[in-house]
Amino acid sequence: MADISQGQGQGEEIPPNMTLYINNLNEKIKIDPLKKSLHAVFSQFGKILDVLAFKTLKHKGQAWVVFEDASSATNALRRMQGFPFYDKEMRIQYAKTKSDIIAKADGTFVPREKRKRHEEKGGKKRKEQLDPNQAAAGPAYAGAYGATPPLSQLPYLGARPIVPEAPAPPNNILFIQNLPHDATTMMLQMLFNQYPGLKDVRMVETKPGIAFVEYENEMQSTVAMQALQGFKMQQNQMLITYAKK
Repeated sequence: MADISQGQGQGEEIPPNMTLYINNLNEKIKIDPLKKSLHAVFSQFGKILDVLAFKTLKHKGQAWVVFEDASSATNALRRMQGFPFYDKEMRIQYAKTKSDIIAKADGTFVPREKRKRHEEKGGKKRKEQLDPNQAAAGPAYAGAYGATPPLSQLPYLGARPIVPEAPAPPNNILFIQNLPHDATTMMLQMLFNQYPGLKDVRMVETKPGIAFVEYENEMQSTVAMQALQGFKMQQNQMLITYAKK
């Protein structure tokens, strides 16, 4: 396994890139909720290609967030530096190595030349296994126009939002709908805590997908609502309104 934790030394100038290296994370948090929470918090800055964290001892308390572009990573680094994440302040910098090196660490890395040869070889085998009638009809290309994507690639739209009959007047409590069913109070706290005045986050156990977020006053709740309206948690787009009192 490549030692991706080494070389992230202080004082060495690392050029901006698409991957952020994060350390000082709470080591008590399990890998799966850690990755989901990081994705929830960082996805507001741009499209995330991957979140990497490992169980190995030397990688504890660390993670890598891979963005689609470097500008999103730069914005996230500036905004989230020192952000309290599971009771510990995150330390963030650009990853010294490209994401190919990170892929080596989780065993998925294939050198580009080998990958190309492997794909070409696999393509030949698939053609040989085609039914003669299918071959006569023309080659089948994965992802071609009109092809049906696998279920795993279809977006999950979540439960249909419950829109209030009449909007509540502005107040200090927000009503959040269309959350993923595996969203947690901690995820929402980290998300809404970016805006001043957060007092409480309450999930509704009997009704997954909704929550109430309370601020100290109406102005603070309005700022948070405007900033996070339509924010995507996983594939679900949040719907935020003022709560009825």
